[in-house]
Amino acid sequence: MVVVDSPLADSATARDAAARFLVEHCPWADLDAVLLVVSELVANAARHTAGWWRLRLSAGPGELVVELDDSSPHHPVARTPDFGGGGGFGWPLVLRLAGRVEISPLPLGKTVRTIWTRPATAG
Repeated sequence: MVVVDSPLADSATARDAAARFLVEHCPWADLDAVLLVVSELVANAARHTAGWWRLRLSAGPGELVVELDDSSPHHPVARTPDFGGGGGFGWPLVLRLAGRVEISPLPLGKTVRTIWTRPATAG
């Protein structure tokens, strides 16, 4: 497991930690997709919450789990994308790239959990 906490970390730190974790524990995972999800989750937490966030990556037999806890109890909401720089692209990307997405309440916020299952190998 790897854990990255704010305010000591930013999106780049979270991506670097995730990339190292994937190379070691989940070489089967789509690195670009997972790093994009990590970037979006961290950016959304930094942009839409006024407090802390914590990113956790863990790997089990045939599964990769990326979790982001943050201080907001509000679930992410898809917005109409703003091509003028106002955002609205991140949450739809997370939903499309992750195998499964779950949101759970915390006493002081929520957890957004994204899960990828290792693809079956041919043969």
